[in-house]
Amino acid sequence: MDTEVSEPILFPPMPQPDELSAFFWEGVEHHRLLMMRCETCGTYVHPPKGSCPDCLSTSLMPTEMSGRATLVTWTQPMQPFDPYFSAHQPYTFATVNLVEQEPLRFATNIVDCAEDDLRIDLALVVTFREVAPGCTLPLFRPAP
Repeated sequence: MDTEVSEPILFPPMPQPDELSAFFWEGVEHHRLLMMRCETCGTYVHPPKGSCPDCLSTSLMPTEMSGRATLVTWTQPMQPFDPYFSAHQPYTFATVNLVEQEPLRFATNIVDCAEDDLRIDLALVVTFREVAPGCTLPLFRPAP
């Protein structure tokens, strides 16, 4: 009898949506990048909070972003803290700035780009990848 042994599926640390972040993960599931935006002063708020840090309004609305960003900084971790990341080395962890507001920082991974091609202010676009069954993440790649 021939039995095939398959590798176990590794899952990344899974998001735990709460009342403030559920809209974000629902958007990601539909390949939409959503951020809270203050309806009073127009400031984008990320990570999501219950009030605007600029005017203190609690009138916030999920708003779809363009998906365009620029690279702020990056690293390629050498000692990942989780078995999922150990199995996916090398990978590029980065902070990007979404173009809608300065600053509007977002922590992510950069994909489809060699490390030698990375540079500060590199134009990027969001791409949505299923990184494990049932887990889609917004990642960024160089803009065309």
